[in-house]
Formats: sequence, C-alpha cells, structure tokens
Amino acid sequence: MRVYLPATTTVLRRLLDDGRLPGPLTVFAVTPEVRAFYEQGDEEELEYAALSAAARASLRMLDLDPVAARRRVVLAADLPDDAVTPLADVDTDRGAARAGVDVALPDVASAHVDVAEAEADVAAAVRVVLEADLGSEDAQFVVDQAEGHELAWYATQEIGPALDLL
Repeated sequence: MRVYLPATTTVLRRLLDDGRLPGPLTVFAVTPEVRAFYEQGDEEELEYAALSAAARASLRMLDLDPVAARRRVVLAADLPDDAVTPLADVDTDRGAARAGVDVALPDVASAHVDVAEAEADVAAAVRVVLEADLGSEDAQFVVDQAEGHELAWYATQEIGPALDLL
C-alpha cells in the first residue's frame, strides 16, 4: 500500500543517516474513508488527497521542530497492506492511518519537499496552523497560502543532494 508519511527536514536527515524510521508511524493513505468522501475521484486524485493531508500534518510537525527548514516534507512509501491500519474510529484527518512497521529507505518511492519560494508562506503557516485547526478563518487563510505551493518531487537517489542544499 502506498502511504504518505509527514516529515520535516530533520526527519528526512534521520532517515538518510539511519536508513529507517522506526514504527509505529502516523501516515496518510487512500483509506475507505477517503474513497467514500471523494466518490467521483480517480486513483490519482485520491492519492493527491492523501499526500495533501500528509503535507498539512508536516506543518504541524514543523511547529514542534524549530531547527528544521521551514519546508513541508512528505515521503511516499510502499508498505505491506497488513502493516497499515486506518484510524477511522478516532477524531483524525481523513486518510490518517497507523503504520505498524519501520519505514526503511528502500520502502521510500519518493520525497516531496517545498521549494525555496514557499519558505516564507510555510513559516507563517507554521505559526498559525493550530489556530487554523481550531477554526480560525484568518489562520486558515495563512495556511491556505502555504498549501497553494506545490511540493517538488525527488526520486530517492536525489533526496541526499536535495537535503544538502537546504
């Protein structure tokens, strides 16, 4: 199953240094809840919805990681279906799931990272993302500005060199 793991540049560096991220981990995937919500969506649209939810979670992680670059990071990884459990029974984002296994570097298909032009908007969004989660329209406007930036795609062999440039 393809999952989208929210991360920061700190987490990305740990993955490269250690070769794995220890589970369990919160991930986002095309769960039955995502399929039900996006009834008309094709597979590509459903995957994009899961990736977008992971990118929002990355903003929340950045709020807790002051040394990470102010860029959202999402890792796309392929895990065994039976290692991923949807979190539909709790108050979570649609598509949230629990990966009960480590995510090893060979499991990672790609990394998705904000480009330099997004940093100011992402930094502003990090400061208010929790307020947006609680319903502030002004804060949501700031978060929407950051989410308007598309994440750049990196193949696994490009992750190290890209990270070194940040």
